[in-house]
Amino acid sequence: MITREGDRLMVQGRLTIATVPALFEAGLQHLNSDLQVDFSKVEAVDSAAVSLLLGWARAAKRNQHELRVSGLPADLLSLARLYGVSDLLPQQSA
Repeated sequence: MITREGDRLMVQGRLTIATVPALFEAGLQHLNSDLQVDFSKVEAVDSAAVSLLLGWARAAKRNQHELRVSGLPADLLSLARLYGVSDLLPQQSA
């Protein structure tokens, strides 16, 4: 599930192959300005979560907007390191 409060997008629930396609499309609708994306309520991830995050980062950059993230799950960060793409993830905010 995705909710927006001002310039903050809250992602919660499971980011898996079953949920990511719909969440990815829903998130794209919000990438029309600089955005802070909070992942602190995410319950579970698989490799699709890495794809989602990288896709949103590409879309934001293409539209010349800044995408910052917070609360990235350790599992997501671990998968990004495993795939060698952790340097491509959006900058984390405190």
